[in-house]
Amino acid sequence: MYTAVFGAVEAGVIYALMALGVYLSFRVLDFPDLTVDGSFVTGGAVAAILIVGGADPLLATVLAFFAGFLAGCMTGILHTKGKINALLSGILMMTALYSINLRIMGRSNVSLLSEETLISKIVDFWKGLKIDDAVAAFFTSIGLADFIPKTWGILVIMLILVFVMKAAIDYFLKTDVGLAIRATGDNEIMIKSFSANTDTLKILGLGLSNALVALSGALVAQYQGYSDVGMGIGMIVIGLASVIIGETIFGAKTVVRATLAVILGAIVYRIIYALALRVDFLESGDMKLITAFIVICALVIPRFIEFANEKKKKKRRLLESQRLIEANANKKSGENLAAVKTDL
Repeated sequence: MYTAVFGAVEAGVIYALMALGVYLSFRVLDFPDLTVDGSFVTGGAVAAILIVGGADPLLATVLAFFAGFLAGCMTGILHTKGKINALLSGILMMTALYSINLRIMGRSNVSLLSEETLISKIVDFWKGLKIDDAVAAFFTSIGLADFIPKTWGILVIMLILVFVMKAAIDYFLKTDVGLAIRATGDNEIMIKSFSANTDTLKILGLGLSNALVALSGALVAQYQGYSDVGMGIGMIVIGLASVIIGETIFGAKTVVRATLAVILGAIVYRIIYALALRVDFLESGDMKLITAFIVICALVIPRFIEFANEKKKKKRRLLESQRLIEANANKKSGENLAAVKTDL
């Protein structure tokens, strides 16, 4: 149980980068970008094939980031310069990337189990610090020997990376260009009236979004030990689930809070998914069904809560109105009685 939850948190932190990318396109740009399903695999494919070819894992991961950026820019160009519908441009790019990813890998699956990856480097680096031994001794001393994962290194380093990326996104969205991108998503006509080039802003925003998605794909491929051409199927739904769950539970009143909510939402999603798979009648093949159910709940439950709260507010206002009417009626009756007594 503890191991499953820890593994879910570990994976959730890596997938949080993908969720941040989805947040940029869907929430900031208000662009329904389905390129995500393809660019996620592109990141994994580029990183995997470079690592197998002998490239440094860090360099391979950085190049995967830029490959995703190019994929996102192409979607933006199809939409802005080709005048193709936003949804259709994402679908077209996602479809094209399936073949491109196959070309990059040369086959449908590339194994990284026998290769040195960024994840294996992190594990080796962390072991040298001897922190795991100290933490294991502490948990054993307080009677939690069962809750001792193989290493804390991946979780800690990935958390640092994710929050560095979060800080970078928060800072970027407060710059002039970032504010212009946010304004483009909120009101494109208004920002055009200030002579802003909304086409360039959209291309840049989509490029950054898919760069984060590809970075997540590269890290996931190295984390799970292989890159597969089908590993991005349904990734957009998982990203949306993370965004919706995070915003529903933690709120999104400011950019800083929204990006934090997305990260926490990705972790919560993976925990829910891991716990759901422990139910006897559910299998790993039910992942998409579980994801759909989680998204439906995240969308429907807040509406029911909002409806119930609104109903309570209406009832409260009605009671206050009735009290006010009764108070006014009592006041008038008192005044009438006083007037009668005065006449007598």
